[in-house]
Amino acid sequence: MYSIEVRNLSFKYKNMEANVLNQVNFQVKPGETVAIVGKSGSGKSTLCNCLCGLIPKVYPGELSGDIFINGKNIKDLSHAEIVTSIGIIFQNPSTQLFSPTIEDELAFGPENLCVDREEIGSRIEKILKVINMEEYRYHNPNHLSGGQQQLVAIASVLMLNPSILICDEIMSWIDREGKEIIKNLLLQLKEEGKTIILVDHEAENIQIADRIIQLGEK
Repeated sequence: MYSIEVRNLSFKYKNMEANVLNQVNFQVKPGETVAIVGKSGSGKSTLCNCLCGLIPKVYPGELSGDIFINGKNIKDLSHAEIVTSIGIIFQNPSTQLFSPTIEDELAFGPENLCVDREEIGSRIEKILKVINMEEYRYHNPNHLSGGQQQLVAIASVLMLNPSILICDEIMSWIDREGKEIIKNLLLQLKEEGKTIILVDHEAENIQIADRIIQLGEK
């Protein structure tokens, strides 16, 4: 069984004439790190939004084909099943962070899924150790560096314990030191068996990938 299987996926945004995605097919094995690359406008972010269910629920349009997450068609999954199976991190971390403290930020997702408070507390302690930010637990995310904000954004996704992570150009707002921290965290998550999708246009940012999928090339 694949972590992700995409079959004949095509998508056209509402009020647009041309498809952004045309008959896309690929599979990703459990624990594999795959980089998705392509020119601007090739549909990389659109594909990410399809994989995590934002298309067509949030971004409407004409969608055809099938996406299977851990063997199940995404069309048959509830919102809770999707977010606990596959998590997405975007390139600008500030768009994902809105709580007054890091603790509140990390607790938000599982609280909305009615996870037990003791379990939430346990997850927060574990995740803060993973990203090496225990001392920042009660800090405001807006006062952190870009790299630290991205770590918190990743941690907030990890709080739901998804088996798949989608990273949509998550290093584009970060300095070189921050990039190394993010890469090391992704390598650690890979060793723990997470399936990782890396979307980026910088070769150095996808060096940890096992293989590359090129979009927009015939």
